[in-house]
Amino acid sequence: MEKKRIAVIGATGSQGKGVVDALVKHGGFQVRAVTRNAETYSGPAHETVKADLDDADSLKEAFQDAYGVFAVTNFWAGADELKQGKNAVEAAKQANVQHFVWSTLPNVESISRGEFHVPHFTGKAKVDEIVKRAGFPHHTFVQPPFYYQNFVGMLSAQPKDDGTIGWTLPLDPVKKVIHMSDINDLGKVVAGAFLQPDAVGHGSYLSLATEMNSFNDILAAFKANGKDYSFTRVPGEVFSTFFEGAKELTEMFGYFEKYTYMGPDSQTRIDRAKQTAQVDFLSFDEWIKKGN
Repeated sequence: MEKKRIAVIGATGSQGKGVVDALVKHGGFQVRAVTRNAETYSGPAHETVKADLDDADSLKEAFQDAYGVFAVTNFWAGADELKQGKNAVEAAKQANVQHFVWSTLPNVESISRGEFHVPHFTGKAKVDEIVKRAGFPHHTFVQPPFYYQNFVGMLSAQPKDDGTIGWTLPLDPVKKVIHMSDINDLGKVVAGAFLQPDAVGHGSYLSLATEMNSFNDILAAFKANGKDYSFTRVPGEVFSTFFEGAKELTEMFGYFEKYTYMGPDSQTRIDRAKQTAQVDFLSFDEWIKKGN
């Protein structure tokens, strides 16, 4: 039987890499890496195509002969996520894609009734309606969590004036509100979705969340593995002045405290993601033990 071709947007990014790896590992797919840097791509995908979410014509070519598309946008790279999402949906429709998987996040403005403004969540959620209206034979929404990898990336521990290393954030460290996972495990959920279109391909939301932790839980996990970090809670108005983009993170943490990362009533979506993946996810403790 001919293998279904899956085009993976952002194949060199945090989410796309895991998706490519999971699809290749399964063995039942022909995986096409779609990236702006095709000439330097060195991942395991079977094919590589150069395309840009801001260039609709390049996407049409990238999606030719593809059964499925995994699409994700990157707010932190300056993306106009609504425009890029529209481009991806329209190109996929023109290419007759049968299953469109969109990486989205909760609509913070809607959930909080305008109390919190978190564009890097809500901007993705606004594309959901475009996907729903497009008329794909199958479409699925996946929601990535707070990545474990954030602790060695965007939110890595920093030296403090008191000589410790750790975090200074506008968050109550006692509240268990952070849905977390190894971002590579998102690929397992996406692969499961492409394998089970009849079960989850009619607009299902699959929320990856291996654990739900407080920041005190996070500190304890690091400490149990020989890494002693500190935590200082600061008011949001103070944190917002620390660096460009800090105001948005202040809003995000405020939203977490009140509604959790995935928002209210998320357990069904979380359970569905686990069932769809049909494999185990990596725990935070296991991730730290791997040298992180």
